Amino acid sequence: MSWQRIDRAVRTAAVTLSFLFLFAVVAFAQSAAGRDAANNARRPNEPGRFDFYVLALSWSPSFCAASAERAPGRTPDQQCGGRPFAFVVHGLWPQYERGFPSNCQVPAPRLNRAIVGANLDLMPSPRLIFHEWDTHGTCSGLSAEAFFESVRKAREAVTIPPNYADLDKPMMVSPGDVGAAFLKANPSLPRDAISITCSSRWLSEVRICMSKDLGFRACPELARRTCRRDRVVMPAVRGG
Repeated sequence: MSWQRIDRAVRTAAVTLSFLFLFAVVAFAQSAAGRDAANNARRPNEPGRFDFYVLALSWSPSFCAASAERAPGRTPDQQCGGRPFAFVVHGLWPQYERGFPSNCQVPAPRLNRAIVGANLDLMPSPRLIFHEWDTHGTCSGLSAEAFFESVRKAREAVTIPPNYADLDKPMMVSPGDVGAAFLKANPSLPRDAISITCSSRWLSEVRICMSKDLGFRACPELARRTCRRDRVVMPAVRGG
């Protein structure tokens, strides 16, 4: 056999192996995607079927500043028109390891207004409380009373760093510094159990992962989505 034929045979074999390798990679990816789809199909929006919670703590001055910018002529929401707030509870959200359920009962069980009034110290907006119950609370598998008791218990488990309790002037912060302050104030909080969110200008939220019994727990997927900006603004607590 001539060297030319040997060379052509080697090249043909190399191309064939390359195609086989590519086929194997694609098949593996499709199989993994199929498994994820199957897992999602087995996890419908069913009350009580979730893996952990995310406690979302919103920096209220940022929310109010953004709301005023979007609709300068609108009457402020109760959260922004009454007494000043620092970190408030945005929500306690049931989560899957990947993704999350929502609106697990449509229509949602009616929320007693006494529950709304009892939780305005944590979530200072009736509209927010109704929304959070309909969208997230119905997925907890708990009654409304038990769910908002869990919201309160989750909030009480988190210590707010003292330098954010009564901010009397705007502060430039890095998301990393905010996360570090929460880790220091909560020594049992895992480093990969917290995520900081931001807008283009302001610090938005601190999100903390908690188990179903409301202990801190790691959630690497969420932690990886933390804000990557170098510096953002924490507006001052109004009147502080």
